[in-house]
This record gives sequence, C-alpha cells and structure tokens, in this order.
Amino acid sequence: MSETQPSKSKRDTIVDALMELAAERRWEEISIHDVAVRAGLSLADFRDQFPSKGAVLAAFSRRIDRAVLDGTTDDLAGEPAKDRLFDVLIRRLDAMAPYREALRQIFEWARRDPISATALNSMALNSMRFMLEAADISSEGATGHIKLQGLVLAWTRILDVWFDDEDTALARTMAALDRELSRGEMLVARVEDVNRLAAPLRTLARSVFNMARTRGPRMRRDHFDEETGPSDQDTRRTHTL
Repeated sequence: MSETQPSKSKRDTIVDALMELAAERRWEEISIHDVAVRAGLSLADFRDQFPSKGAVLAAFSRRIDRAVLDGTTDDLAGEPAKDRLFDVLIRRLDAMAPYREALRQIFEWARRDPISATALNSMALNSMRFMLEAADISSEGATGHIKLQGLVLAWTRILDVWFDDEDTALARTMAALDRELSRGEMLVARVEDVNRLAAPLRTLARSVFNMARTRGPRMRRDHFDEETGPSDQDTRRTHTL
C-alpha cells in the first residue's frame, strides 16, 4: 500500500503556479487571475494568501532559502570562508534548478523594469544575508552591507552564466562562481583594511564631536543663568567697560 502524499498548502500551490507560468510567458503578461486559475483557486483564496505577484515571488525566494538552510551542516567548518560560501551557493543553484527557465524570464523582466529590479535587489539582499550566515560569514559591522551588495551583484553575474550552461556538471557556472568569489574576497579584504586604517580617525572625530556637544551648553550656562540673568563674570566685565 503506497503512502499518500501530503496535500500542499494554498501558499505553496500559488507559488508553484506562478513559477510554472513564469516559465511559459513574460512576467508582465501574467495576471493574478492567471495564477489563481493555474493554482485551481479563487481570487479570494489568492488574496487571503498574498497581496501581489511580487509577494508570491518573495515566498518563492524564502522557499529556496529554506532548502539551502535545511541542508547546512558543519562539515566544512574548518575550511576557508570562500570554500564554505562556494558550497552554500552551489546548493542554492541545485535548489533553483527546477525553476531555471522561470527565473530566466524573471531576470529578463527585471532588466526591462528598473523599479522592479530595485525590489528584486532588496529580496536578494535578504537571501544573501542568510547565505553568508549559512557559510558562517558575518554580514554585520561596517563592511556588512558592502559584503551583501557585492555578493548580490556577483550572484547576478553567476546566474547569467548558469542560465545558458547546458553542461550537467555546470563547469562554466562553477568556474564563474569561483572567479566571482575570489574577486569578492579581495574586495572585502581591501575594504576591511581601509576600515581598520580609518578607525582611529572615526574615534577622534567622535571625541571632538562629543566634546563640542557637551561644552557648548556648559559654556552658555556659565555666562547666563535662566533665573538670575548674566553671570557675575559677565556683570563685572560690563562694569569695567
């Protein structure tokens, strides 16, 4: 007796329907109604789950994130950071593989629509933050945002290769991934060097600013009291003029 497959949630059904349609036509040609029909749900059901197609796409991105994070182990804990991140991103490509044509169409849409590209960039930043964490690489601190945005840009270039890489071993994609991560590693090292060199200057600037901020009110209080008027020193100065 075969085991029955668990039924998919409405959210998962909608995500699957959108990605199926995205593989078949341009993103701009897909309506919410189209997605609901493909999912076998009413518009009311769609509205209960998502406010827009973009929200469905964000749910898909979180699905891929979850697949990668669920497969994260400590096997590479002793390896260099670049190798750990390489492994994480290869697993991300594996999770994305069934949706490659849909993602190709979505990326083409982003190139045609700069406003939508900005929204996709924000979505990618969120995902890449967790990819760095899965590789045990911090995305915090002064260089955190540079790491994240740099990785998003590198990931876009990697996907451009992946979309057209028909080799089952993904040789071109893995070469591009290795190249981009090496380039990013050098960039982050330079940024961290600059950040270390600039740290004393930032500390000095904060000290000067704090000193000026605390001395200003004190000097004004020394020369003028709200209740008694000018200080004795100011009064004496006035009498000698």
